[in-house]
Amino acid sequence: MQDNPVRTRFSDKLTSRKGAWWSLAAAIIAMVALFGVFGSSQALEGTKPAPLDSESSRVDALLEQFPDADKQSIMVVASRDDGDAFKDKDLTALEDLLPVLDARAADASNGPIVSEDGQAALLVMPIEVGESNTETSGIIGEIRADLADNAIDGITLQVTGGPAFGADIAGSFEGANFTLLLVTIIIVAVLLIITYRSPVLWLIPLVVVALADGLAGRMTAAAGSAWGLYFDGGIISVLVFGAGTNYALLLISRYREELALNDDHRIALSKAWRKTMPAILASNVTVVLALLTLVLAVIPGTHGLGISSAIGLLIALAAVLFMLPPLLAVCGRKVFWPFVPRPGQAVKRGSVWRGIATRVVARPVVSLTAGLGLLAVMAVGLFGTTVGLDQVEKFRVQSESAAGLETLSGHFPAGEAQPIFIVASSDEADAVVAAVQDVEGVVRAHPAGVSTDELLTRIMVTSEYAPSTAESLEQITELRATAHAVEGADALVGGAVATDQDARDGNVQDLLLIAPLVLAVCFIVLVLLLRSVIAPVLLLLVNFASAIAAIGAGAWLSRVLFGQHALDLQVPLLSFLFLVALGIDYTIFLVHRARHEAGRLGTRAGMVEAVSHTGAVITSAGIVLAGVFAALGVLPLVTLGQLGLIVGVGVIVDTIVVRSVIVPAIFTLVGDRIWWPTKPQQVADH
Repeated sequence: MQDNPVRTRFSDKLTSRKGAWWSLAAAIIAMVALFGVFGSSQALEGTKPAPLDSESSRVDALLEQFPDADKQSIMVVASRDDGDAFKDKDLTALEDLLPVLDARAADASNGPIVSEDGQAALLVMPIEVGESNTETSGIIGEIRADLADNAIDGITLQVTGGPAFGADIAGSFEGANFTLLLVTIIIVAVLLIITYRSPVLWLIPLVVVALADGLAGRMTAAAGSAWGLYFDGGIISVLVFGAGTNYALLLISRYREELALNDDHRIALSKAWRKTMPAILASNVTVVLALLTLVLAVIPGTHGLGISSAIGLLIALAAVLFMLPPLLAVCGRKVFWPFVPRPGQAVKRGSVWRGIATRVVARPVVSLTAGLGLLAVMAVGLFGTTVGLDQVEKFRVQSESAAGLETLSGHFPAGEAQPIFIVASSDEADAVVAAVQDVEGVVRAHPAGVSTDELLTRIMVTSEYAPSTAESLEQITELRATAHAVEGADALVGGAVATDQDARDGNVQDLLLIAPLVLAVCFIVLVLLLRSVIAPVLLLLVNFASAIAAIGAGAWLSRVLFGQHALDLQVPLLSFLFLVALGIDYTIFLVHRARHEAGRLGTRAGMVEAVSHTGAVITSAGIVLAGVFAALGVLPLVTLGQLGLIVGVGVIVDTIVVRSVIVPAIFTLVGDRIWWPTKPQQVADH
């Protein structure tokens, strides 16, 4: 099949002497204009972990109807440094702190409430929470500063409770996104220098991708604000850097090949653009469509991540396809210095990868068995893996609120810091209190205010179980069954533990819906790209197995290396999505080249040729992507660290084992039938 004449004219103009400057100027003007339009955009803060229509979310909405909706209680947990019981003078000193707390409290503080063992005490302080966790973080910081100024010798004071947890999360991210960006840039820069062996070339794709990331951050913030989307900006940045650098590696690798065949670097670049554009476009479309399936998710953070990630990747695609080529054209051949490729030079075309592919093709059964065996061993890590971290475990670095909760749980009912709230009809509130009081594990239940119209009553329930444990989650189910059974009460059960239960149910629902859709999207793209049925089925099965294996290995490493006994709720779905979609990226890079070579050499020899040409660039791309995902580990939440670990491990295994061993072995065993219903000669891209 000849090159599309429209595509040829476009690529020639994009890289021509005058066209490159005009294209580069147009790209810069467009960038500056978009930065100006979206430069002041701010993303929504925080997240909503449970589905918006869940019972806990409905309770949160109803609680807004109460006159003190902007007031929540924090707790100051006091304990003696020597572990002894409090003495009278200690309790007097704690009482003297009440005026200090009242200076910033929304209402009068109370306490000290002493534990049964006498070794801990609580001061309860109502505060007006801010509109965001960041705003509340300032209030909590002032309270902690006041307590530090009025410290009591021999007594540790820790501020904890729901608002303190939210404030500590916001505070822990202060400066973290800048750190993530800096670490990501350093990782990409180092890996590009190693890949290109040039002191200059690495700067060009890095600058282009960095500009794309900056624009993506602003445009996704605007989209989030306009459409009410919640998402983690760190994941967007990692995706843009990872995918954008991968596209650049593929384009520049092919450009280097063409420079060894053409005297004119502009002709070489134009050919490289035309030959890599279909694979880059197919790769991007696959990941974007896979991410867009997240719009069907019921978890707000997952739902928002789909649209925002798709926007970021489309910006990365545009930057690499339309800004990078004219920049390379302007710089010329010498940008590869000191290893400048020239026509007529003896060029080693992936001799290492050719040797690997040759050995795999010679012994396909052994190679396939070994590759699948490795994936099976990795997948064993799934045994014993559980899903769901409690609030304390979600912090990579211990926070004061988490430490305070641990102290509180050691001396008071573990659910004291995170009470359960029931909203019921005021007429039947007493009946609800009487009913739930008998539920196993309930320490106490009592009315705690009425709504502005007095039609609803808020009931506070304290549990003896630690939040997010199996017992506490089962208790939510029993409380709901009991409260719902009170006729005419229309009772709903909410609070932090109920939100956790609803979040778990929502994430399971999302996984069961989104995972098959991601596989379907990847299958359709592969069918359209390869014009085959058998190849997409086999490739998708391999990708599925590779993703499951990576999740198993990552879960095992999390347990063994970091003592994290469970994966966080969103990790399985997001890991699966990124591993399958990004794994298909590398499949497209390899098999698109194999399709071209099959028409000349046949499927088996064509695969050897494809591996020899793409092995280095796919491995480099995989290492870069693994590196930028590993950068998520600098952020303070365990969720992102686990996601980075799993995807990083999966991408490395995918590029080194799956693309280099398993896929070539499968193509060798199936032969030309892999392209059915077409034939190799019919799919060749001459």
